Amino acid sequence: MAPERDGGRERMPAGATAAGRPRTPRLDQPRPPRRRFLPEWDPEAFGRLSESVARFLGTGRFIVWMTVVIILWVVWNVSAPEELRFDEYPFIFLTLMLSLQASYAAPLILLAQNRQDDRDRVNLEQDRKQNERSIADTEYLTREIAALRIGLGEVATRDWIRSELQDVVKELEGRHNGHKDQQGPFPAMRAEHPPGRDADDH
Repeated sequence: MAPERDGGRERMPAGATAAGRPRTPRLDQPRPPRRRFLPEWDPEAFGRLSESVARFLGTGRFIVWMTVVIILWVVWNVSAPEELRFDEYPFIFLTLMLSLQASYAAPLILLAQNRQDDRDRVNLEQDRKQNERSIADTEYLTREIAALRIGLGEVATRDWIRSELQDVVKELEGRHNGHKDQQGPFPAMRAEHPPGRDADDH
C-alpha cells in the first residue's frame, strides 16, 4: 500500500507513524539503573576511612609500630635459619612493602587534606556570612541608638520640668503678691464699702 501524498507531504499510516517515532522516556517514571562495570562505593564512607588512616599515619604510635615491624623483619631474616628466612639481604621484599605502603598512604593523606580544605572553605564561608550579619546588626543598632539620642534630646527631662515648675510657682507668687498690694491694708473695709454702692448712693 503506497503512502498517500497530501499537499507535497507524504501521509504515513497511523501505525507506521507511531512505530517510526523514537521512544522517549516518560517523565513520571524513574529511569532504569544503568549497568556499571566498575565497583560502586560510598564517597563519604571512603573519605572518612581515608581521614582515619591519615590520622593514624600522623601519630607516634604508627611510627613506633613501623619501627618495631622493620626491626623484627631485619632481625628475623638475618638471625633465623636459612630455610625460615623469607627475605634475604638486601631485603628487597621489605623495600617493596614499604614502597607499597607509601604509595597508598600518599593518596589517602591527600584525600584527607582535600576533605579538610573543603570543610575549612565551608567554615570560612559561614564565618564570612556571620561577620556580614554581625556588621549589619551593628550598623542597625548604631542607627537606632543615634535615633534614640536625637529623640531624647527633644524629650523633657526632670531638671527642665522642675525649673519650669519653679518659674510657674514664682510667677503665681508674684501675681498673688501684686493682687494683695492692689487690695490695700484694709481689705475688710473695702469689702464693707464696695465701689459700686458709693456710685449708687450718689
